[in-house]
Amino acid sequence: MKNPIDNYWKLKLENVKEALESNNFEVFIADNSEEASKIVLEKIIPNANIKSISWGGSMTFVGTGLYDALKDQEKFKILDTYDKSLSNDEKTQLRREALLTDLFVTGTNALTEDGCLVNLDMIGNRVGALTFGPKYVLVLTGRNKIVPDINTAMERIKNYVAPTNAMRLDMKTPCVKTGECSECKASERICNSWTITQKSFPQKRVKIVLINEDQGL
Repeated sequence: MKNPIDNYWKLKLENVKEALESNNFEVFIADNSEEASKIVLEKIIPNANIKSISWGGSMTFVGTGLYDALKDQEKFKILDTYDKSLSNDEKTQLRREALLTDLFVTGTNALTEDGCLVNLDMIGNRVGALTFGPKYVLVLTGRNKIVPDINTAMERIKNYVAPTNAMRLDMKTPCVKTGECSECKASERICNSWTITQKSFPQKRVKIVLINEDQGL
């Protein structure tokens, strides 16, 4: 067989797509970041009649180029919570307002093979949006986020995703020095609110783009 690795990932993503769809998510597969961006801009957004858009912290969102493609769009009301000119209070207020947009864009910390999203948040705006608020939620995820089950997902998040994110954000937490979770009480702890999204409610409210390449942490 030629390209067995490519064949493996195509089969894996199709299986995960089927599992997610059985849990009422709407799912798309993209071969790469460029195709993911095209699916969002040319299919998901137009079909959902989107008028307002915001987002939560996501390296994948930035990595696909979608942040740059959307942040200055004049045909939508854009709530840019990444805007560095905003004060902390202004960012907090904008994050609250983002929970009432037509579309909230985010990533996921882990995705199980049986079709669940697992996330751990510091502020709570990402997991809050997944649970309730925005009319639609768009989740962008690389294939590296796929894990066998919820226990593996939580282990991955606590001892890989959280420490590396704390390092990336220059947080003052023990895991920055040790590389593993110690259930700290640090004021800058980023592990505060868990969500396990087993099904999308209403059906197809949460839309997922599976990207056939590694993206984010």
